Amino acid sequence: MNTKLTLTLEKQVIDSAKRYAKDTDRSLSNIIENYLRQVTETNYHREEISSKLNSIIGSVKIPDDFDEKKALREYLQEKHL
Repeated sequence: MNTKLTLTLEKQVIDSAKRYAKDTDRSLSNIIENYLRQVTETNYHREEISSKLNSIIGSVKIPDDFDEKKALREYLQEKHL
């Protein structure tokens, strides 16, 4: 069940977040929901994650059919050939 939430943020942060959401073909609600889900997981250990990594958790959307080995192989071939 979805519930509305009102947030008060700096205008610059909102504008940047909206641009990011548009550029990544996601909704701002989706980005915020994923972030909040990540930071509230019961097995989440904040002290084990660097602050920079912690700040981007949930911000990257990877396609369901993403093939990590293929992407790495293509990257290395392009880099070294």
